[in-house]
Amino acid sequence: MGDFNIAPTDLDVHDPELWKDQVLVSQRERDCFSRLLDLNLVDSFRALNPEAGLFSWWDYRQMAFRRNHGLRIDHILVSRPLMPLVKKVWIEKAPRKLEKPSDHAPVVIEIDL
Repeated sequence: MGDFNIAPTDLDVHDPELWKDQVLVSQRERDCFSRLLDLNLVDSFRALNPEAGLFSWWDYRQMAFRRNHGLRIDHILVSRPLMPLVKKVWIEKAPRKLEKPSDHAPVVIEIDL
């Protein structure tokens, strides 16, 4: 769980062509992330939220947050057997709207234990 600094797919990038082969979006980084999933882990957010345009990081410049020009680079990976107990995973944008926020928004998971 945390800031992996990897956008696993083009769904996780506001402008894939602009970011192509850049840090955070390179094929090498994506391959490393994929190898983590090969360890019987699941990207819990993406499993429950298949749509594009959902990001956890926005650059401070050029009003990126207001324009939703971001990346999803913060992840909660769970073991495959745990995934059926995951009820919701979301990105909490409220802290990002504060006066002096982080450039990341927290990813939150709800698990029914």
